[in-house]
Amino acid sequence: MSPQKFPLSFDRKAFLFPGATGFALALSAIAAGSAIAEPTPMVNVSDIVGRPQDNSASSKPGDSLAQVQSVNQLRDVSPGEWAFEALRSLVERYGCIEGYPDQTFRGNRALTRYEFAAGLNACLNSVERLIANSQSVLREDLATLQRLVQEFEAELAALGARLDNLEGRVAFLEDNQFSTTTKLQGEVAFTIADVFGEDVDGETIFTDRVRLQLATSFTGRDVLFTRLTAGNFGNAFQDELGGTFEGRFAFDGEENNTVTIDRVHYYFPIGRDLRVFAMANLGGHHFYADTFNAGLDVGGGANGSLSTFGERSAIYRQGLSGPGLAFSYDIVDDVITLQGGYLARGANLPEAEGGLFNGSYSALGQLIIRPTDKLKFGLTYLNTYEINSNTGFDRPFSFGNTGTLLGNLRLDQLGVGNTDVLANSYGIQGQFDVAPNFSIRAWGAFIDASLLELNGDAEIWTYALVLAFPDLGKEGSLGAITVGAEPYLGGIEVPGPNPAFENDIPLHIEVSYRYPINDNIFITPGVIILTSPNQGDNPDFDSTAVIGAIRTTFVF
Repeated sequence: MSPQKFPLSFDRKAFLFPGATGFALALSAIAAGSAIAEPTPMVNVSDIVGRPQDNSASSKPGDSLAQVQSVNQLRDVSPGEWAFEALRSLVERYGCIEGYPDQTFRGNRALTRYEFAAGLNACLNSVERLIANSQSVLREDLATLQRLVQEFEAELAALGARLDNLEGRVAFLEDNQFSTTTKLQGEVAFTIADVFGEDVDGETIFTDRVRLQLATSFTGRDVLFTRLTAGNFGNAFQDELGGTFEGRFAFDGEENNTVTIDRVHYYFPIGRDLRVFAMANLGGHHFYADTFNAGLDVGGGANGSLSTFGERSAIYRQGLSGPGLAFSYDIVDDVITLQGGYLARGANLPEAEGGLFNGSYSALGQLIIRPTDKLKFGLTYLNTYEINSNTGFDRPFSFGNTGTLLGNLRLDQLGVGNTDVLANSYGIQGQFDVAPNFSIRAWGAFIDASLLELNGDAEIWTYALVLAFPDLGKEGSLGAITVGAEPYLGGIEVPGPNPAFENDIPLHIEVSYRYPINDNIFITPGVIILTSPNQGDNPDFDSTAVIGAIRTTFVF
């Protein structure tokens, strides 16, 4: 039965009896004032990293109900109101009136027949308790109840069935829940991949990657992430491509299926507009900063972009893996946001050139502007200091498994040696959702690096254009075309003759299509084309390479 607005099918004569009038009108007011109230929504801790919602009573006064002891407690019901006497009768006689915490009743709201039935059911329960306790109930009220029960027999039956079903589902969840505060999120990916090219000597591989993440909320507005990861993807085809980081997969890196705790992060809000992020390990600027590539940037997961480069601008990858602190502050709601963070790679090392403030670090600031709901862009600045000899890191300055060797300042191949680096990075990126099924994303970054021990300078460039097609062919699918250049060395100046190197633009072309078999299984075929790998400056490999992959992802 489709809901109807009250009182399309009532016997209006029933409202003419003095007792019945008070009772029936009060019932309608009860349904309007309490049955429509929207309960406080349950918090999904996996989404808490978004803008925090203030669930306090002061911000949403109508989200919970309180028993009324006297009709005079209701600020919006005066003695001159048409339902005042009826409400007072029900409060004093039957005690089946509920109001809002702000002491309002809101009796002028429209209601459906199902909502009226909910209010009627509440009063029926109150009257039944009175009769069970041998307390008196007016004959006129009982007659009115009988007529209303007959009129709303179908709605009351449906309401009872829905309540029984809800109770059964709640009981099942209580018996089978993992934890009252913790949600278990799992992801398993199987990938078949191969690499092709004139100078490539690779084989078809079959790999796995597993993630189990515990998302725990203590207040309903915070979340603690603890993640276990294992896999056997290694560095994919990096060795076969002459050592370049280009073409690395977003979900590779683990070896021998060794289980590691690779993420311990705690996010919490302060007020309505400020969010704070504490990252004890595997810190990254993308964990708190908008990267303008929704659906493709899933934080190294196996359900977004195939490649590391296709996830986000490489500017967010500097300083990756270091512990740190960050924040996101909404200056103007849904219009202007300021984000910033500090990561210290080697923060857990107490020796010299280690620690939180005496070693390698990266500090980011980003301003996000959303002129419309469909368009947003960001201006990003990053200051990075990387110590070449920092304990525990064999390649301190890097873009997190993207870019050419020269772009990651592996300068030993130029004969000048590696060095401490102080870099200033400038980026601009944006996302324009043209239509529900078509989105344009783009980014570009310039890195001005000081080569401290060499007393020199270097410039690095990276950029990309992404065309995304959400729900392409089926809801939940995502097609994507990414064309750009992974970080590459654009120029270098050192005392004496500048080292010569090839400066071909290393284009990255990627096409992928994520297809959902159901809500839990996704298949993603894709191809990655790399022109001029390593900027054409690798004598062992300088031809175009093609990487093909089919990824199957299970999420639970």
